Amino acid sequence: MLVNMNDILLPAKEGKYGVGFFNAVNVEMARAIIETAEELQAPVMVGTAEVLLPATELNLVADYLIPMAKKASVPVCVHYDHGLTFERCMEALKLGFTSVMYDCSTVSYEENVERVAEMVKICHAMGVTVEAELGHVGDNAGAGKLENPEDYYTDPDTALDYITRTGADSLAVAVGNAHGDYAFPPKLDFDRIDVISKKVNIPLVLHGGSGLADNDFRQAVQLGVSKVNIFTDIDKAGKAGVEAGIAAGERTMMGLIPYEIDAMKKVVAEKIRLFGSEGKAC
Repeated sequence: MLVNMNDILLPAKEGKYGVGFFNAVNVEMARAIIETAEELQAPVMVGTAEVLLPATELNLVADYLIPMAKKASVPVCVHYDHGLTFERCMEALKLGFTSVMYDCSTVSYEENVERVAEMVKICHAMGVTVEAELGHVGDNAGAGKLENPEDYYTDPDTALDYITRTGADSLAVAVGNAHGDYAFPPKLDFDRIDVISKKVNIPLVLHGGSGLADNDFRQAVQLGVSKVNIFTDIDKAGKAGVEAGIAAGERTMMGLIPYEIDAMKKVVAEKIRLFGSEGKAC
């Protein structure tokens, strides 16, 4: 049931529920995500991002993710997230990814429009969907940290022009969210989400989902967010699972793998239920 992003997000937008996108940098993560989606009969998006490629190269991710998605009993979209270069996005297409995010959020507006419109033209000819970003979602730490994040929030009027000119299938918005661990509870601009969603009328994407409050997720989904990105939470859960296995006396990687997968599955199940996609596989 390998599908593209529209096959999953358009029904989610119509039904006012969210779909989780979970990065899977190893087979254990992929198993935790897809097995849990199957158990809960939920559509799911899974993949990797360009910044995560030092952990596992793109071709290796494709080697395990795409066959697993094809064999899954629920719709699975294999998505290349935060593609920063045209060349890497093209590589993802050649490897069989069914969706890409071409992140041009750090260049000028006109260049962002031009690059993404070109990517959309290429991808749509291949049945592949495209996510784009307007504004800029920074990081809670590191090189991407923004001194004043509000300066980079997505502007609703610009968003309409952007989607009209690029033809992107979904839009990642900057509304008070950030990647990584939150040092302080974030304050999402729900009014901005509502206005953007009504203007562009395509699925919105919330990056930096790990660490947000449950009510923030619920409200964002009701206002038009159809895709929520999660990595930090399952990454930390996998580590905690390994530590629990060691504490229980396991001394081999083979013995630790069930602990790792079980811990991540709990987080994936929690998010699927929270976003409202349980039982929505079709």
